[in-house]
Amino acid sequence: MSVDDAIVRPVRGKRSPRLGPVAVMAATRPDLERICRLCGLAEGRRYPLYISELAVPADPDGGVAVAGPVVGAPYAAMILETLLCWGAREVLFCGWCGAISAAADIGSLIVPQRAFIDEGTSRHYRRRRAEEGPGEAPFFSTPAPELAQALIRAAGRQGCPVVEGPVWSTDAIYRETPRKVEYYRQRGCLAVEMELSALFSVAAFRRAPLAGMLVVSDDLSTLHWRPGFRKPAFREGRHAACRAVADLALHRLEAFST
Repeated sequence: MSVDDAIVRPVRGKRSPRLGPVAVMAATRPDLERICRLCGLAEGRRYPLYISELAVPADPDGGVAVAGPVVGAPYAAMILETLLCWGAREVLFCGWCGAISAAADIGSLIVPQRAFIDEGTSRHYRRRRAEEGPGEAPFFSTPAPELAQALIRAAGRQGCPVVEGPVWSTDAIYRETPRKVEYYRQRGCLAVEMELSALFSVAAFRRAPLAGMLVVSDDLSTLHWRPGFRKPAFREGRHAACRAVADLALHRLEAFST
């Protein structure tokens, strides 16, 4: 598969901003706004990006771009492709997830080391290997390891512990059945979410470093749903994740400029 064989490709139009090397994707509107403030984008510009928003500094070459909200694998892939087309060279993702393991609780921060693929986008981006059959897809995708470790260190600078391990990425939030939870838990998965396996697949295909941090918003580990969206621990976890992601984005931007 060639990266140039697609009929429809992302493009940068006359009014599209030219981005600096570091971009952040935020799954939710509140986290988008918080990361924008932390990255100094209060005086920046806002652009529509599909049904999301892109925040950039007044001087794009001098700051971080932040895009969101982002929900689901196909849409996340569209946003990522566009950010890379417009100039981003590496990307951080900040999202929420549901725990399926007792190792993670409401408000826990997770930096996935792999994401098991239970979504339909990744197979379109895999680089087929000789040993793969024509209909096979990879079982999981992975982040840029150096960037994932940098996210863990960024959380450490905020005094926040991080849980490392696999996650499960699904397209169907209302088909997270007990059987599937047990299946992915037996493979070491800490949580379930909707974007990361596709983002890892697209980033690998485009050879762009990407890593993500997740906050546990709800719990399925007992095979009963326990929402935690209003719990103080979740609010604190979200704030910590935003600080860590923004901190690393600014550090990476500084590294690009030296």
